[in-house]
Amino acid sequence: MLTNLSIKNFALIEQLQVSFDTGLITITGETGAGKSLLLGALGLLLGKRADLNSIKDDTQKCIIEGTFDVTKYDLHAFFEEEDLDYEGQTIIRREILPSGKSRAFVNDTPVTLSALTLLGVKLIDIHSQHQTLEVTTTDFQFKVLDALANTDREIESYQRGLKLLKKKENELQELLSNQENFTKEYDYNSFLLKELEEAKLLPDELPVLEEQYEKLNNIEEIQDKLSISISTISAEEIGVSDQLNSIKTYLSKLEPYSSDLKELSNRIQSLYIELDDVYASLENELEKLEADPKLLEETSNRLQLLHDLQIKHTVTSIKELISIKESLSQKVSKTESLTEDIDKLKQDLQKIKEQLDEVAQKIHKKRNKALPKLIKELENILKALGMPNAEFKVSLNLQEQYFSNGKEKLEFLFSANKGGTFGELKKVASGGELSRIMIAIKAILSQYDQLPTIIFDEIDTGVSGEIAHKMAELMTDMSKNMQVFSITHLPQIAASGQNQYKVYKEDVNNTTVTQLRLLNEEDRIKEIAEMIGGKDISDSALTHAKSLLYN
Repeated sequence: MLTNLSIKNFALIEQLQVSFDTGLITITGETGAGKSLLLGALGLLLGKRADLNSIKDDTQKCIIEGTFDVTKYDLHAFFEEEDLDYEGQTIIRREILPSGKSRAFVNDTPVTLSALTLLGVKLIDIHSQHQTLEVTTTDFQFKVLDALANTDREIESYQRGLKLLKKKENELQELLSNQENFTKEYDYNSFLLKELEEAKLLPDELPVLEEQYEKLNNIEEIQDKLSISISTISAEEIGVSDQLNSIKTYLSKLEPYSSDLKELSNRIQSLYIELDDVYASLENELEKLEADPKLLEETSNRLQLLHDLQIKHTVTSIKELISIKESLSQKVSKTESLTEDIDKLKQDLQKIKEQLDEVAQKIHKKRNKALPKLIKELENILKALGMPNAEFKVSLNLQEQYFSNGKEKLEFLFSANKGGTFGELKKVASGGELSRIMIAIKAILSQYDQLPTIIFDEIDTGVSGEIAHKMAELMTDMSKNMQVFSITHLPQIAASGQNQYKVYKEDVNNTTVTQLRLLNEEDRIKEIAEMIGGKDISDSALTHAKSLLYN
């Protein structure tokens, strides 16, 4: 509830500070006195866009501040989500700077306008005659029905399930899309993978194969050259071995003459030994050599295969081919597992839908049970408000589609006249009828739900006599469970308020300003008498005013 309101430098309001109590609060004043300014200031406090024209003195900033008792509202989660300090007495402040910029604060913490708007709708419901179209919306009608049906727990459960359903449906759609894309490439990837797998690739085989190929492909030349080399070494008298042996013999005889000659003799000896070892190796190599056309063909084919694969995949090594093979394996495997994943996800979706259907059925039963009560209470209140023939026909049918609050289609039809045609509220109800229907609905809601402070802005226009009394009684009943403001021109409603405030204009220092003050008992009698009989207050008007106040 709104406990304090402070307005500074706003339109015709220079400085205004006022406190409010619980119950029904009525606000009266002549047309043009500035009642709309109060609503404008509250609108800014609750998140509406600022207008530089609303500043009275454009050299000073405009400040609007409201204190709200929020202890009866479950707002801890909201404050936590918005990273705000929760206070039972929450202070909202809005500042409009001369530059046109505006700032908003909740408990001295800066907030965005969107956050302020979200908080605002939880604190105050400003309701004027032109805003009664809200009652014609399906969302609002469901809200009323659900308040009577007490479906909060079921709807929370349903919405959690619906959120999960949408998440799983998005996952399924993504998988199906991936499957479509992967399937297009699957056959080609599978072919490439099979080709690489059949190649049985080894990281370091290429150099070995190339050497083996060169050896087998040139075996005759190798054999010929090895034979010549062996002959050159081993030929008698002219062979390298014999000649080296002769040199070795000569030098060995010169060893005693000098250390240098001895060293040369040793070196020749080493060469002779090494040559002998080379000779043995040459013979060994020659013995191992054997033409193998089959192995040569196999080696050639293997090299050609690896070469072709490298060209095909634009790489230069076997390691790169192995890496491509692993990547293809993952793609093929993923495509093959997608079908399993999709089937599993479809099964999960089916289970979620079954659970959702079960909760939706519970919601449907509760709503169906509450419908007759809602219709009866609405029609009874409307009869008291001068609509004796008002009737509602409400149908609630289960659908296949999952909506945000269940699976039902709600049709709210209305007829104001006996034997009249039933139609949608927005098409068949007049503005005055919609106003009364809205008051009736708010009155019913206040019995089942903790509503924010409600401000009725001249919603009683066009109403008088006994109906005004009934409307006043209705607002009084509502105010037992919530704070209710009524900006009114009707003396019957003005007199019903636990407190009455008057909006008026006065000239201060040659400037017209708007003021708001709490009326004492004597002032209330005069104000109500003036509402009854005009500026010239008669004794009968005073008597009537007293009877309204004290009866």
